[in-house]
Amino acid sequence: MKRNWLFRISLLALFLAASVPAVSQNCALCYTQAAQSTARFIQALRSGILILIIPPMFMSVGFTVMAYRKRNRYHVERAERNGGW
Repeated sequence: MKRNWLFRISLLALFLAASVPAVSQNCALCYTQAAQSTARFIQALRSGILILIIPPMFMSVGFTVMAYRKRNRYHVERAERNGGW
C-alpha cells in the first residue's frame, strides 16, 4: 500500500514539473505575429495547428488499436506449431 502511495505522489510531482516548461514554451516571434494579425490570420493559424495535430493523433490511435488486436497472435501461432507448448 505504501508503494502505491509513493508512486502516485511521484507521478503527481513529475506531472507538475513537466507542465511548467510546457506552458513557458512560447515563441516570441509567433506571439508578436499573432498579436499584430487580423482575425482571418488567427483563424488560419488555428486551422493549421489542428491540421498538424489531428492526423498524427489518429495514426497513433490506429497503431495502438492494431497492436492491441494482434498482441497475442505470435504466441498463439507458436503454441499451435509446438503442440500447445
